Amino acid sequence: MRVDAFDFDLPNERIALRPAVPRDAARMLVVDGGQPLGDRIVSELPSLLCAGDVLVFNDTRVIPAQLEGTRGQARIGATLHKRIDLRRWQAFVRNAKRLHEGDVIDFGAGVTGTAEARHPDGSWTLFFPGDEPVEVLLERAGRMPLPPYIAGKRPTDEQDRRDYQTMFAQKDGAVAAPTAALHFTPDLMAALAQAGVAHETLTLHVGAGTFLPVKAEDTADHAMHAEWGRIDAATADRLNAARAAGHRVIAVGTTSLRLLESATGADRVIRPFEGDTAIFITPGYTFNAIDGLMTNFHLPKSTLFMLVSALMGLERMQAVYAHAIAQDYRFYSYGDASLLLPAL
Repeated sequence: MRVDAFDFDLPNERIALRPAVPRDAARMLVVDGGQPLGDRIVSELPSLLCAGDVLVFNDTRVIPAQLEGTRGQARIGATLHKRIDLRRWQAFVRNAKRLHEGDVIDFGAGVTGTAEARHPDGSWTLFFPGDEPVEVLLERAGRMPLPPYIAGKRPTDEQDRRDYQTMFAQKDGAVAAPTAALHFTPDLMAALAQAGVAHETLTLHVGAGTFLPVKAEDTADHAMHAEWGRIDAATADRLNAARAAGHRVIAVGTTSLRLLESATGADRVIRPFEGDTAIFITPGYTFNAIDGLMTNFHLPKSTLFMLVSALMGLERMQAVYAHAIAQDYRFYSYGDASLLLPAL
């Protein structure tokens, strides 16, 4: 399909720069099959789901992966993208033309990185010397890697270290938050449990590639970035049992959805998974693992808008986004939510 089929006009003022307070006070647009759209609040979610439904969250934790440093007189910026091993990360580098193999970048606070190798996509392998875990070094020298559409409007601050992290964050490795889960609070989880709604977690370390624009004119020519994920056998078994009992599996966030679909075959059985996934979901895709999705509102011509269009239909999602814009919903990472329930 042509990428421009997924374009739409978004007023600049619709981009949220801070999350709702409290988090579950965010608005939520409910898209339930062919039913009329429902303008609701995230805290109402327990009344919108059924006992036995299972919400699947991503328990990745965002690390302060944005680094600013110098090589001699040149200023170098680095956004860590994907772990290679204990001391090496693949990174997108700003001012990369000033960087050569073997150069040492001083990121301050006693943290340095050596540029080891340049990748075909222009990113670099950075080696971090020392005995301390790289995550400790990043806590000292790094900043939270806010999406460019927020970072371009205001500086990252200490509040973002709290705001840009979900309540499920446990496993270090993401450089972008699984933002649909930012809406959840302990009170909301308690209300969901009381309503008989279960939940499970998996891990997908979201990479900075999630913010890269689609430069191809046709979706068939776009190369999707790879991200590491894991679903353990016990979690897969519980999800399969829930579906076998007639209950719905609802992914919270496109990251959870992409990993679930990567782990599931045409037989609709979810299997344990550990490794990289570069799954790219566009209209025409057959969903095998999930029965619904809770997600934020995405960028025009993005792979994520393509994904929700695959789930609900392109014309339907164009109408949904037009409604959201007209009704002043807040967009992107710190914005409002949508609950997408396709007709089964």
